Amino acid sequence: MADPKGFLNHGREVARTRPVEERVRDWNEVYVPGSLLPIISKQASRCMDCGIPFCHNGCPLGNLIPEWNDYAYREDWSAASERLHATNNFPEFTGRLCPAPCESACVLGINQPAVTIKNVEVSIIDKAWDSGDVAPQAPERLSGKTVAVVGSGPAGLAAAQQLTRAGHTVAVYERADRIGGLLRYGIPEFKMEKRHINRRIEQMRAEGTRFRTGIEIGRDMKATDLRKRYDAVVIAAGSTVSRDLPVPGRELNGIHFAMEYLPLANKVQEGDYVSPPITAEGKHVVVIGGGDTGADCVGTAHRQGAASVTQLEIMPRPGDERNAGQPWPTFPMLYKVTSAHEEGGERVYSVSTTHFEGDEDGNVQWLHLVEVEFVDGKLNQKPGTERKIPAQLVTLAMGFTGIDQENGMVSQFGLDLDERGNVARDRDFQTSVPGVFVAGDAGRGQSLIVWAIAEGRSAARGVDRFLTGASDLPAPIRPTDRALAV
Repeated sequence: MADPKGFLNHGREVARTRPVEERVRDWNEVYVPGSLLPIISKQASRCMDCGIPFCHNGCPLGNLIPEWNDYAYREDWSAASERLHATNNFPEFTGRLCPAPCESACVLGINQPAVTIKNVEVSIIDKAWDSGDVAPQAPERLSGKTVAVVGSGPAGLAAAQQLTRAGHTVAVYERADRIGGLLRYGIPEFKMEKRHINRRIEQMRAEGTRFRTGIEIGRDMKATDLRKRYDAVVIAAGSTVSRDLPVPGRELNGIHFAMEYLPLANKVQEGDYVSPPITAEGKHVVVIGGGDTGADCVGTAHRQGAASVTQLEIMPRPGDERNAGQPWPTFPMLYKVTSAHEEGGERVYSVSTTHFEGDEDGNVQWLHLVEVEFVDGKLNQKPGTERKIPAQLVTLAMGFTGIDQENGMVSQFGLDLDERGNVARDRDFQTSVPGVFVAGDAGRGQSLIVWAIAEGRSAARGVDRFLTGASDLPAPIRPTDRALAV
């Protein structure tokens, strides 16, 4: 184990962020480069190597957290990287983007601040890349079987890498112009620079994975033709239908889904635009939705020079401590201040939008809202609390409702849906159509990046068994584990 007295001798320290006035002027990651390495050994020493490591259960991937904490404490970075990659294809993604349910399940967290598991994880993988410990793992022999993966987000990439390493010939189809899915165009550059995706793609190419961009299955290629061409198909197209807000004035110019707004900012960083077609510059911005996507809109608006930023949430403000209904080691809903919130703006809770008001040219100018409260389990408006706030750009970041059914892929495959509108699957992640599998948000519903990678790895095992009759690939979860989702 790490230092037996580590959690007694050292307090919790996390990565330092760059000054707000500096980072809002660029799109680089918010953290001070290299700030973790001087402290990470001590932080890893706080891992207690407890008898029952609940962090394993808190992590959908079943990451071997005490093991790589011990290696990080000893600064054996090569061994730490090996243990990290044993369960996670892309720790540089989760180490930057995951909300860390593992830390909420940390035994130390019962009465002390939890181990900084995310910070240790990202330090290990960044060190591994710098040291050349992340190398392509091409298969020793090919199976002669072919697999198509639809979607190149974390679930699709994880499934593709696992299946390629198992010896199958894998092609990833992505409807966008670049590989990465929401990692590429949904996550702002200041949260994760896209160089991390690019070098993983190069690793996968060297292993044998093939990538096809600009092809939307269902429109550019019929799903039935794809099924005929490949021995198996993995659908990892995500939950991409944004939840709308059908109130009067919704048709006004300047009201956009978050996933209309965020990708354009990322395309500027890719060099596709000099300035984004939708920008917050000089505008009063309102973000509707209090989750991570909403925070991404807040941080993006700051960097574009918004006049003001207001984030609205219909639910009450979460507490600072666990409530009785969310005991350890469950993942609690706590008040969270992201780097974007540190940069400014106002957060307003327990409010609902009633309508939008525009100018004579049809551009949104005001958002009308009312305070709400839950009474006997029902959401009621509070009389006399109506007001309006300036809104010249509104982003809707209220989540997603399911897989895109308008492009024809679902109907062309003839896929069954479950009661939640997701693609139905069995315990091997196989859909109602033999040889067609589903992983990630398309089958699970909107969830976390760590669940997407876990689902991709698990679906790969189902595909491998379908193609060969058996599989040694790991399967960290089954669809029936959905009740554990956070």
